[in-house]
Amino acid sequence: MGRIIALANQKGGVGKTTTTMNLAASLATLEKSVLVVDADPQANASSGMGIDVANVEYSFYNCLLDGIDPHDAIYTTDINGLDLIPSHIDLVGAEIELPHLPNREHIVKKMLAPLREEYDYILVDCSPSLGLITVNVLTAADSVIIPVQCEYFALEGISKLLNTIRIIKSNLNPELAIEGFLLTMYDKRLRLANQVYDEVKRHFQELVFKTVIQRNVTLSEAPGHGVPAILYDVNSTGSRNHLALAKEIIQRYK
Repeated sequence: MGRIIALANQKGGVGKTTTTMNLAASLATLEKSVLVVDADPQANASSGMGIDVANVEYSFYNCLLDGIDPHDAIYTTDINGLDLIPSHIDLVGAEIELPHLPNREHIVKKMLAPLREEYDYILVDCSPSLGLITVNVLTAADSVIIPVQCEYFALEGISKLLNTIRIIKSNLNPELAIEGFLLTMYDKRLRLANQVYDEVKRHFQELVFKTVIQRNVTLSEAPGHGVPAILYDVNSTGSRNHLALAKEIIQRYK
């Protein structure tokens, strides 16, 4: 049965989408079958993986609110074994529509259940909020990766996210685990980056991934070409970092 991993942090700009795309591509490169679910109305993961979001027939929104079979919303990518359920700007309205539905916190769990048998990993890119869609995703997930940028205010808001995770564990999904805190945008030359690294390690200890995602221009350039970094420049630091992260995760579930 496939593992559902959410990537969440209500702080924007921490590398959630970059990590989702490139971790998924790396897992697929390592011969795992992977589905990315874009649960962010900005749809950056979708466009970054080569999908024309303005012209998708069905998206995550249609699965969530219109009852569309998720199989009908799956798109293939340029990487063998890597598929995507894209997002759409319509998802902005879902936060208003969801509260009126029965079992509103369990809709994503029900939606993804039949796909578990078809993929080794399902990675869900959450929006930078702790709204009902993110609660839905965390209710469906086995674990959550929390990207943390190596910059000022890195830990800002993490206590809110951890509190949300605790509430979901208590009331909706007792099996939800923290897969790990992932340090992103790390530059070892900067004193601040090293201070943030030390602080996060001190706070969360063994919950911090050994792999660190370094600042790398390839990670910024690749989405503009509609491909993950590994297809844009396989030898780049960004590609190598995410391959190391994928191997670290695979090793845990051998």
